[in-house]
Amino acid sequence: MRIHHAAGGLMMALALAGCQRTASMDSVNTQPALRPLEAQPVGTVSSSQLPDPTTSTAGGQFPAKPTTDTAMATGTGMGGDAAAAASGLEVKKEAMVGNWRVANGPSSCDMFLTLTNLGGGLRGGTRGCAGELTTMRSWEVAGKQVILKDLNGNAIGRLYKTADSRFDGSTNSGQPLSLSR
Repeated sequence: MRIHHAAGGLMMALALAGCQRTASMDSVNTQPALRPLEAQPVGTVSSSQLPDPTTSTAGGQFPAKPTTDTAMATGTGMGGDAAAAASGLEVKKEAMVGNWRVANGPSSCDMFLTLTNLGGGLRGGTRGCAGELTTMRSWEVAGKQVILKDLNGNAIGRLYKTADSRFDGSTNSGQPLSLSR
């Protein structure tokens, strides 16, 4: 019975010892006290109403965006590929998926196309490319053309199917562009 009382007393002493605060623990906190930030002066702020972009007029600040079909039909798309648009073969996005070898002017690189949605297009990317193609992040099929886009959804190149495993077109700056497998 004495052993039980001694063990119980020892356990109680250990439990109470763990609850005590020692002076040595205070020295562990070495971070300086943080002071609140002081307010800083702010320059002049002005406000005004922005124009409505949907009601812009010709010559206004926001010109009307041409539709993909309009740009394709008039050849005002990238590089004026009106002839390629007229003779382009039908394109199925499922057939575009995978790895493509890209010829872009004097250089070549790789392009990967998937069916994963990314914003207003499908996810894609390049490896080893130069110029505008380094910004390629998505793509879409619109009619007979394949549109390559940057991260913001801006078109950077247009291609048309010219053979079974070949697409030809140009980048936004007019560089010739072709994909092949």
